[in-house]
Amino acid sequence: MRNLPSLGGLRGRAPRRVTATPIPIPVPLSAYVVDCAVYVDGKRLPGRWTHTDAVNEVRERGDGFVWIGLHEPDEEQIQGVAETFGLHELAVEDAVHAHQRPKLERYDNTLFMVLKTVKYVQNASPDTANEIVESGEIMVFLGRDFVVTVRHGNHSGLGVVRQVLEDDPEKLKVGPAAVLYSISDHVVDNYLEVTRRIEDDIDQMEAIVFAPRSRVSADQIYLMKREVLELRRAVMPLAVPLRRLAEGYTPLIPEQVRSYFRDVDDHLIEVSDRVTNFDELLTTLVDATLAKITLQQNSDMRKISAWVAIISVPTMVVGVYGMNFENMPELKWKYGYPLVISAVIVACLILYRIFRRNRWL
Repeated sequence: MRNLPSLGGLRGRAPRRVTATPIPIPVPLSAYVVDCAVYVDGKRLPGRWTHTDAVNEVRERGDGFVWIGLHEPDEEQIQGVAETFGLHELAVEDAVHAHQRPKLERYDNTLFMVLKTVKYVQNASPDTANEIVESGEIMVFLGRDFVVTVRHGNHSGLGVVRQVLEDDPEKLKVGPAAVLYSISDHVVDNYLEVTRRIEDDIDQMEAIVFAPRSRVSADQIYLMKREVLELRRAVMPLAVPLRRLAEGYTPLIPEQVRSYFRDVDDHLIEVSDRVTNFDELLTTLVDATLAKITLQQNSDMRKISAWVAIISVPTMVVGVYGMNFENMPELKWKYGYPLVISAVIVACLILYRIFRRNRWL
């Protein structure tokens, strides 16, 4: 018979702690899908669709296209969409990790475009703002019969764009290229709105800087300049992709849509000019603020020097009388003390009048 271990040997031992490895909970793709629709002859087909059912419906009909919108999916969730639509792995990686510059790339029969979105952050005053421009991203995969949009950021919703297109079936008949144009136009229109709001802030900041006796920190102007630089990073690189789309970079963009991209490019040029002017104006305001601060410091130093000169008169007199000399006639004189005090006051008043007339005080 096998001897069992004594319980006494286990007495006093701490129980062994078993650490359980957390098991990640899979999140269904539907949690990332904002909307998925099938459009045939410019009209949305009724019903709810998965991406697989939607693309099968379109390819069985041989007409129409699918538009699926995703919001910040992870690598695992977007993989099924990538396999269904044949998206290139490099473009999928860019769409998941975001933080991309605006660009346009072509992978076989698929077009991949990145657009930076911006939102103006309302503040009580431009001289107390911590953030003026909030940025996000929209990635667009464009194929012959599908559009896949991947959004990053909470302000870059495309619900308005989808609704406008659905209210205009003639434009949706053109196909996925019309969706790409509408998204680009929507993003650039937001640029215009943001630049208008920033222009108002800069005008207000300019008025504060050049107002008499106003105190403006150069740090706050530099913050605004940094926010304008963030807007510049979103706007400037987008010019080349829009120009390529307008010039027939890919057959996925028909001729009738290219002229619309030229219009978007014209609006982007207007935004670019505004952003460049903002940058130059803010540089000027920084220089003006630094000059104003320097002038204020010089004024403060003059005031300090003037008061030091005035205070030095009684200090000198007190120092002379503090040396305890005996042969000082006024020490024995009845009116010596009031006369010395009066002389000190008169000297201080004369100095004060001189400095006041020279605007040192």
